[in-house]
Amino acid sequence: MKDLFGQAIFDFQTNNNPKDLITSTSISEEDEMSVAYLFRNFAEMPKIEQKALQLAKGKVLDIGCGAGSHSLYLQNQLGLDVTSIDISKKAIETCKLRGLKKAFVQDFMTLGNDKFDTIILLMNGTGICGKLKKLPEFLNKLKSLLRPDGQILIDSSDIIYMFDEDEDGAYEVPANGYYGELIFEITYKGQKELPLDWLYLDYNTLQNAAYANGLQSELILEGEHFDYLARLY
Repeated sequence: MKDLFGQAIFDFQTNNNPKDLITSTSISEEDEMSVAYLFRNFAEMPKIEQKALQLAKGKVLDIGCGAGSHSLYLQNQLGLDVTSIDISKKAIETCKLRGLKKAFVQDFMTLGNDKFDTIILLMNGTGICGKLKKLPEFLNKLKSLLRPDGQILIDSSDIIYMFDEDEDGAYEVPANGYYGELIFEITYKGQKELPLDWLYLDYNTLQNAAYANGLQSELILEGEHFDYLARLY
């Protein structure tokens, strides 16, 4: 991994001529994403993210923390004990520059025996899972990191709307695999990152998978763009 996402974040933090990220998926054209968006404050966050942060309690793990905006709110405004992790070295370097006390380069699937009251995975938190077939392993690892009465706050979107409908009203989704399995690509300053498996998950599929793997699921909030926030416990 070239860590272009982390480089963009670091460039913005250090005012090193930051540029927009160019993102695309296997079912969508290229789109520009302002790096500044990753540095938003609480008032600028979508309602789903605000709600997740308001529900956070106790000892918190922020998985895929990026520029650290969610963690900073939890640490500085709510006074919570937050551990922030990301696989991007540059993102974690940025988090430390922004004042996060416990930020580490870490793949959560390799975390040890530490336990948390709240685990947050935001900005399509299911994306990290990559493939539907990996969902049981993904959920079981999350469950293993929870303290008794702990919770997982995770968001995603049902992207069925991005597919065409036939004359009978049925969506023309791929015949093989799950329609939420995408290939995600990033370009930054003319460099292209290695393609990444990325999973968008409809709520019913998440709920069924959670139940099958010993977790309860609650739909907390639905957004305006087929997105939602779920609480697993």
